[in-house]
Amino acid sequence: MMRNSIFSPKNTGFVTWSWSVCAVLVIFLSTNLGLAQEKENKLQAAFVNVKDVTPSIVLDLRYLSEHNFVGKRINGYHVEKCILTREAAVALRKVQGELVPFNLSLKIYDAYRPQRAVDHFVEWAKNLADTSMKREFYPTVEKKHLFRDGYIASKSSHSRGSTVDLTIVSLPLKPEEKYANGDSLCECTRPAVQRFGDNSLDMGTGYDCFDTLSWTADRNLTENQRANRLLLKTLMEKHGFKNYSKEWWHFTLQDEPFPDTYFDFVIE
Repeated sequence: MMRNSIFSPKNTGFVTWSWSVCAVLVIFLSTNLGLAQEKENKLQAAFVNVKDVTPSIVLDLRYLSEHNFVGKRINGYHVEKCILTREAAVALRKVQGELVPFNLSLKIYDAYRPQRAVDHFVEWAKNLADTSMKREFYPTVEKKHLFRDGYIASKSSHSRGSTVDLTIVSLPLKPEEKYANGDSLCECTRPAVQRFGDNSLDMGTGYDCFDTLSWTADRNLTENQRANRLLLKTLMEKHGFKNYSKEWWHFTLQDEPFPDTYFDFVIE
């Protein structure tokens, strides 16, 4: 004798109920996915292309290139575009407005950073065998200590959209040394004429230099280097940014609009 199943006439009510539940679940999931996507689109609309706000700002986006401490283009950077929240971009425009009359300009190394890029850093840091860029970017630090010493972390304020890494350059802009994969490297802590030929004012170290010499108020600076850092810090703080004391180039808008949100949309 055939046993009763959910498909037998005796269970038609159960089948109808099951399909009804499935239909409700599909509608519920679709609606929530749609709302989540709508929310994400609205949040992304709060971001702007910095060059659209201030065309004169110079870009040197290191994570789009191979000239960074990983030695590869970083995940999430697809095009040469610098993105920030509108509030941060407008504040930068004010800083730029103070520099240009003196034939100076901001130069940005990094701004909004997708969470997947931060994950890329973490994955790289765990691979202790890969030290191809050590000589330039962390010559005095053991790679196994990068997490302990605070140089690499699983979250970055950059992913909140209102943090920027930048420096000051003279105008007219001088040529910058071109880096190609495999080029010889030089310690980021060396004097400006000996390290990578960045065209910025001499700030005492290269960008992303994992060393105490990069601490904003480090005492082992020349008078000129100290003055250059002070100029950058003073102007950025005047227009609402706060410096990270262990990186002279790193500033976050104090009244950032998304203090608890870490975004992961790609730069494209």
